[in-house]
Amino acid sequence: MERKTGVVVPLSALYTKDCAAVGDFPALKDFADFAKTCGFSVIQLLPVNDTGTQSSPYSGLSAFALHPLYIRIAALPEFEEAYKSDRQFAGAYRSFTKEFKYQSRFDYDKVLGEKLRLLHLLYAHIEKKIAAATKKSSQNVKVVSAGGGGNFADQFQQELAEFVQGNSWVTIYAVYKNLKDAAMQASWKEWDASFRTFSRKQIQLRWNNRALKSSHNFFVWCQMRAAQQFKDAADYVRSKGITLKGDIPILMNEDSADCWGWPEFFNQDLRAGAPPDGENPLGQNWGFPTYNWAAIAADGYTWWKQRVQAAAQYYDAFRIDHILGFFRIWAVPARERTAFLGHTAPCATFTRTELEALGFDEGRIHWIAEPHIPTGLIEDITWNHDEAVADLSLVCDRVGNEELWNFKKTICCDSDIYGTHFSDDGAKDSRIKDVLAAKWRDRVLREQKEDVFTFVYSYKAASAWNTLNGEEQQKLNKLHEEIAEKEDALWKQQALSVLGPICGASTMTACAEDLGVSLACMPEVLKELSILSLKVVRWNREWGTDGQPYVPFAAYPEQSVCTTSVHDSPTLRQWWDNEKQSVAAFLKAVSAGTEAQDKEDPSLPESGEPFIAKTAQFCMEQAARTNSAWFINPLQDYLFLEQKYFLAQADDERINIPGSVSTFNWTYRMPAAVEALAKDEILIGKIKAVADIHDTCTGGNA
Repeated sequence: MERKTGVVVPLSALYTKDCAAVGDFPALKDFADFAKTCGFSVIQLLPVNDTGTQSSPYSGLSAFALHPLYIRIAALPEFEEAYKSDRQFAGAYRSFTKEFKYQSRFDYDKVLGEKLRLLHLLYAHIEKKIAAATKKSSQNVKVVSAGGGGNFADQFQQELAEFVQGNSWVTIYAVYKNLKDAAMQASWKEWDASFRTFSRKQIQLRWNNRALKSSHNFFVWCQMRAAQQFKDAADYVRSKGITLKGDIPILMNEDSADCWGWPEFFNQDLRAGAPPDGENPLGQNWGFPTYNWAAIAADGYTWWKQRVQAAAQYYDAFRIDHILGFFRIWAVPARERTAFLGHTAPCATFTRTELEALGFDEGRIHWIAEPHIPTGLIEDITWNHDEAVADLSLVCDRVGNEELWNFKKTICCDSDIYGTHFSDDGAKDSRIKDVLAAKWRDRVLREQKEDVFTFVYSYKAASAWNTLNGEEQQKLNKLHEEIAEKEDALWKQQALSVLGPICGASTMTACAEDLGVSLACMPEVLKELSILSLKVVRWNREWGTDGQPYVPFAAYPEQSVCTTSVHDSPTLRQWWDNEKQSVAAFLKAVSAGTEAQDKEDPSLPESGEPFIAKTAQFCMEQAARTNSAWFINPLQDYLFLEQKYFLAQADDERINIPGSVSTFNWTYRMPAAVEALAKDEILIGKIKAVADIHDTCTGGNA
């Protein structure tokens, strides 16, 4: 593969003299000029789809629509004439430029709100022109448009019509956005019942409603102009010989035009997430619905193919977010508050008959598949036996005459427990709910449907497991191993059947985000489909080996993307400051077999010293020797090559902190304008040196 070195940055983070408030599509052209002088051959962006009120670019309101946040209003073809003739619009635009000066982090809600206000004002001006042009046209008077020549109204309507014809998704998006505006941005699940389950025929009828034409066309116009600006910038990047790499999130927000307009492609009764692990003992519930792959396959993967083809208008390569989910997703019942009782989808199941064949009778199966709650567990909270019995009776049935209880069949998830009122004492009520919810999760097996079971992910941690004898545990462990073998085959088949059509829908180079759990079948599938894997330097270790040594750069697979950091991780500077032991191991590993292994060599920094530009340069230059064909790092890690671009607080250089929702996340701005960086010959020289090392290395050796 051709070796490429690149930079990844959120589009919103770009800062030029023409986009102080937030990065926009045209800013890519300025950034491409800078990237070219640095020797970069790849620019990678985070997703740029419309996310509505959500600042996370991975919480898409649409799989197709671009974010109006990234439209440069002053570059719109209608801007100049409106600015000169429309006092309201001109005044609002001047106020916008005065208020939104450069900040190291931008106010997502405020900037988006003001940009949308300006777009509405500009579109209102356009409609006034159309009305005037239509009136004069009816009198056979030709009106010259701001662009020059022709009937403005006819030209504008024709332009919109052609965009709609070439982008069939935009009608569903426009109708959805109109309804969402009318509902004050509430989720479509909270709309009037008559709008929640629209068929596509009903959507088309509403699209054709003349009374709503203005609103619908506003959203079409925004998308048309956004697409034009992005395409112009993408073509410019390509003209510089630079690959523009995009990012396609695997999942859709349940409150999205796609989940509303194509409900058959989503499982609204399941939510995607991650199974329990050391940092998340209850798992992670991301809140996004899983895909109904059977329905998508029956439709010939049309929705996914169109999604990839839409991205291919701009990109030459794309990152497949959470590619593990295309093999198997962790699916959680929608009303579960945690992800503990989720299961992989697809998954291999086993039946009651199979358990009976292993020697487990009905009573034993009930013991390991149903939580059993001792009365004393609640009595320890109430300090009263009768009160404990009364509380348990609300959600449980007593097991015979024992002081032992099972949950009622009407209790289907932990939300049912938390929805029950146990005590007038708030603290006591809360403790009872938490204890019962913990017992709800306490089981070895989960009955997915009548007489069909799966293992709970952490089944050996269940109370019932320790009551089984050695032979019973051995039988269940063997069954678990057999299920794992079946699932590996299932997941391989799933990935090939899904990723094949998706990756084959365009000529873009596909790159996987394959962090986290590594499935046995994953490397084979990625190789077969020519998908590049992802190697994050600090996490690319031999985790199963004593000491968990770093994988040597020369051993990285050629078919991979190597990076020093990702948007969800600490930056290189934060890693150095916060994980001294990890950094020390890294330094030892990367210096092995080089002159830098001599501790007297000043090129090798000590892990105890403050993070400085010399440290960044050493780490970047060592990582550049990777055997990975592509070497793409965050802009921040490159800017650490020059001390003057360090922010006062290292934490402020981070893009996102996973597991948190705040105004901080996703609002990073680069610390200097692109124009200033383009004049910094020292920075450019240091970056170019890193790029040259990578691009001229072979087999991980200089």
